[in-house]
Amino acid sequence: MITLDQWRRGAGTALSFTLFGVGGLIIGLVIAPLLRLSVRDSEKRQRLARNVIQSIFRAFIGMMKVLGVLDYQIENSERLHRPGRLILANHPSLIDVVFLLAHTPNADCIVKGRLVSNPFTRGPIRAAGYITNRDPEEVLDAARSSLAQGNSLILFPEGTRTIPGRPIKFRRGGANIALRTGTTITPVLIHCTPTTLTKGEPWYHIPRRKVQMRLRVLDDLPQEPASNQPTSQQARQLTRELSGYFNRELERFHHERDNTAVA
Repeated sequence: MITLDQWRRGAGTALSFTLFGVGGLIIGLVIAPLLRLSVRDSEKRQRLARNVIQSIFRAFIGMMKVLGVLDYQIENSERLHRPGRLILANHPSLIDVVFLLAHTPNADCIVKGRLVSNPFTRGPIRAAGYITNRDPEEVLDAARSSLAQGNSLILFPEGTRTIPGRPIKFRRGGANIALRTGTTITPVLIHCTPTTLTKGEPWYHIPRRKVQMRLRVLDDLPQEPASNQPTSQQARQLTRELSGYFNRELERFHHERDNTAVA
C-alpha cells in the first residue's frame, strides 16, 4: 500500500524531473545560442556553460532536498575542487552525475552517445562540450585534451548503473585514460539507500523511505610505477585493482553506516 509520504515524495519527484527537462531545453534553446553569439572563444564558452550547468544542478539538488525527495551528504567535497583530476565513481543511481557535476568546478564528463539525441540533454552536452563514448579512440584523445586544459574529468568506469546486490565490475576505460595520460585518480564512493533510479527502474517507483545519498571523496590513488608490460595488459591489471578497491571501500562504507545507525 502506498503511503501518504510516498505520494508526497512522488509528486516532488515528478516536479523535479519536469523542471530538470525544462532546464535542459532552456540551456539548449536559449543559453547556448546566447553564449555562441557573445563568446567567440570556444574554450571560454564551454567553461561558462559548465559554470551555468553547475549552478543549475546545485539548485536542482537543493530543490529535491526541500521537497523531501532525498537528503544527501558529501564528505571531503573540497577534494573535487582541484583541477586536472580523473574522478572515478561507482554508479548506483541515475542522478549520480548530477551530484558530481554540481560540486566539481569546470568538470568535463564522459556521457553515453545516445544522450546527444535526447532533446532534454543534448543542449547541455553540446554547450558544455562533454565527451561522448561513441568511439573509444576519440574518447581517449578527447580525454587527454580535456585533462591537459586543466579540466577534471568525471567517469563511471562500470559503463552503466550498478545492479543492486552485485559487486562492482569496472570496464577498462578509466584505467586506459589514467595510464595513457598519467593523470591522478580521485575515487568517489556513492551510496544510495534505499536504492532508486537504478538500471531499468522507472522514476515513478518511489521507495517507502526517503532516499539518502552519501558521497565520499577518497584520497587520490598513487600513480602506478612504470612497467615494461604493454599498456593493454597494465590496463587490465589496473581495472581489476580498481574494481577490488571500490568493492572493499564500499563494504567498509556500508559497515560504518550500519554501525552508526545502531548507535
